[in-house]
Amino acid sequence: MLQEEPGGETFLIRMILAVRVKKDIALALASSGIAATLLPGGRTAHSAMKLPLNMQIIETPTGNISRASGMGKELRACKLIVWDECSMAHKYALDALDRSLQDLPGTAQPIRNALILFAGDFRQTLPVISRSTTADEINAFLKYSTLWRHLLTLQLMTSMRVQLQNDESTEVFS
Repeated sequence: MLQEEPGGETFLIRMILAVRVKKDIALALASSGIAATLLPGGRTAHSAMKLPLNMQIIETPTGNISRASGMGKELRACKLIVWDECSMAHKYALDALDRSLQDLPGTAQPIRNALILFAGDFRQTLPVISRSTTADEINAFLKYSTLWRHLLTLQLMTSMRVQLQNDESTEVFS
């Protein structure tokens, strides 16, 4: 889990996704379409993982991905999954991702021991739930997922985009 400070999260994710140069499969997901367009090969998590849009009314949501499908094969071979703006996702989306990854190779370990990078700023948008109360939105918060304790949380302290550009004027605006 990567929590961002302003000015560098997307840059860092793009650098991490460069693992594709070695012909390894890296899946770039985002909680919103706009965030997905900023990532090379990015797709929304709901589209790529076939997640239901109404997470809050399904007791145990799961991605509708079969083992034999193209996406099923891609997920089994995947070395890295990056989920940007995960702070906007419903906590059940993390559970659905976990269940989908367990179903594919037939293992019961949480998150399949895959390398997954969840990135987001929890000071920004909470999950949006139609016709909900504030309590519903807080309860849907990703940090309340039962899988949260399995994640290692890191925090960006330095904007690598600014550091690598070595431009003083860039630092002023980051």
